Amino acid sequence: MAKKRKKITEKTNDSTRTKRNRLTADDIEHLKQALLEKRREIVGNVNEMEDEALKKSRMDASGDLSSMPIHMADLGSDNFEQEFALDLMDGERKLLREIDDALERLQQGTYGTCEATGEPIAKARLEATPWARYCVEYARKLEKGLIPEQEAD
Repeated sequence: MAKKRKKITEKTNDSTRTKRNRLTADDIEHLKQALLEKRREIVGNVNEMEDEALKKSRMDASGDLSSMPIHMADLGSDNFEQEFALDLMDGERKLLREIDDALERLQQGTYGTCEATGEPIAKARLEATPWARYCVEYARKLEKGLIPEQEAD
């Protein structure tokens, strides 16, 4: 009799977990708005970084009257700042692609489903990272290197 109770409890827990992970229309709309807001924020950040790092010359940025740096260290600092800004913009653009992919999954009706396992992605994970494409368990395996990167894509 104990075995039957255990099975029933396990089934109840699984179905309760699945129901809890199912996204309602309100959940989807809320997450869509979160994705769109994050997208607007990133586009603004990238545009601002481009304006600051790439379009302004050293003279505009610092108020120098000469376009030549006074010291080699100044030139090195300028190059470092520009490369740093470019790296930041690259990271932001990658995140922008992830968000665009998530918005595409919303349109296709596959949003909230792990791309690797087909299992639902926990609602809490989507709240924290609305562009998540993998469930927590699969993402952990990826991070630990237990799954080759090719399989993940």
